[in-house]
Amino acid sequence: MQQEWTRRALLKAAGVAAIGTGMQSIAPLYARAMDADEGSRRPKPEDRRFRSTAVEEFLKQMRTRIGDAELAIMFVNCFPNTLDTTVEPGQFDGKPDTAVITGDIPAMWLRDSSAQVWAYLPLAAKDEPLRALLEGVIRRQTRCILIDPYANAFMADLNASALPWSLKDKTEMKPGVGERKWELDSLCYPIRLAYGYWKQTGDTRPFDAQWRQAMTLAVETMVVQQRKQGLGPYRFQRYSFISTETLPADGFGNPVKPVGLIASGFRPSDDACIFPFLVPSNLFAVTSLRQLAEMANYLLHDAALANRAHALAAEVESALQKYAITQTPEGTIWAYEVDGFGSQLLMDDANVPSLLGLPYLASSPDPALYERTRKFVWSERNPWFFRGTAGEGIGGPHEGKDMIWPMSQIIFAFTSKSDIEIRKALAMIKTSSAGSGFIHESFFKDDPKKFTRAWFAWANTLFGELIATLAASNPALLR
Repeated sequence: MQQEWTRRALLKAAGVAAIGTGMQSIAPLYARAMDADEGSRRPKPEDRRFRSTAVEEFLKQMRTRIGDAELAIMFVNCFPNTLDTTVEPGQFDGKPDTAVITGDIPAMWLRDSSAQVWAYLPLAAKDEPLRALLEGVIRRQTRCILIDPYANAFMADLNASALPWSLKDKTEMKPGVGERKWELDSLCYPIRLAYGYWKQTGDTRPFDAQWRQAMTLAVETMVVQQRKQGLGPYRFQRYSFISTETLPADGFGNPVKPVGLIASGFRPSDDACIFPFLVPSNLFAVTSLRQLAEMANYLLHDAALANRAHALAAEVESALQKYAITQTPEGTIWAYEVDGFGSQLLMDDANVPSLLGLPYLASSPDPALYERTRKFVWSERNPWFFRGTAGEGIGGPHEGKDMIWPMSQIIFAFTSKSDIEIRKALAMIKTSSAGSGFIHESFFKDDPKKFTRAWFAWANTLFGELIATLAASNPALLR
């Protein structure tokens, strides 16, 4: 497989080499799998981290529905990739406990782990071991939030040392934390997963007193980060020559005017915000808080938590209408970041929540406003949109200029109503794979063989989810 080649990927690759988590290196597994399953590059059955009968049956059904041979192989590789290579099921206090690493970095991001298992929810009701594995993810996330609601990543072994690049960070590092970058979406994604799990399975076992405590803490943390009563306890600084790796203003980030929005130190890319009111994450928070309020009422019978979540959602939604919409020659669009003083950043980043991905997260309250925003971010007016001989798409500061993230192409297809656009996106996604059969983090716009992260489970599973969605909604596109 092509080696990672950017300066940040090299930093992280060095970090992976320095940590032992008991997770087996994936390269030998792929190497041994080349003769299995009609050209797929999945690990052999005995090397897979978890096996689901429902997933295996679904793969067989799907192969007959995908007429494009390359897409079919990519689907078979990618859809089960999280289960094949990144999950670590177990028990804690006699209940399911599942760690989910992100891939080539041996830590569990609250965001990534939620997204990595999302595609399996529709299959969980007919596969009890799979349901239990997902319950274990929710319970592990609950434990993590209670350790530190400001952390974005946790070690698979909660007794392990932090990730190497986090060891000297100037912030309050607690045992079990892998990295402590405050990202608003890190609290939204576990709510989304919990809500989806409940709706798909009807199971209420994970939603106990500990989960209530974690959700109460999540709402309290969001309220604190509205910064009405001051800056709050969170601060973060890192010794780095990469400006997006640390926060200015003594670690609190650039100033904001308290207007009801929720401040975030970092974006879902793990890059520092310029203006701390990150608009797509605030829109996502509105959706998540309302989902939490529903669960608090029906499952926890906790009217106080439900009312607080509802009230916060309403306040954030109102503030977004006042401060997060900007005028352009083509009409109003969502800004990417704002500060409440009137400053607005117009761009988008490939990582979700993004402006492009708002409908995917059920967080786009104004369809016309979204369509104008979508046209803006998928064009050269977005400074992080790139077009080259190998494709087009959105990147971001995390991997830099001319690096397109296939994740943006997947979300472009998810949010499109045009068969022509979706076919174009599928063709570009195949090109971005560079014959590997997997989805990468990013690739150079003129050469897909120059890519980062050969093992990135979130992107793999997201692609699998896209193909499964198209098979149900528009199967002609896969023939």
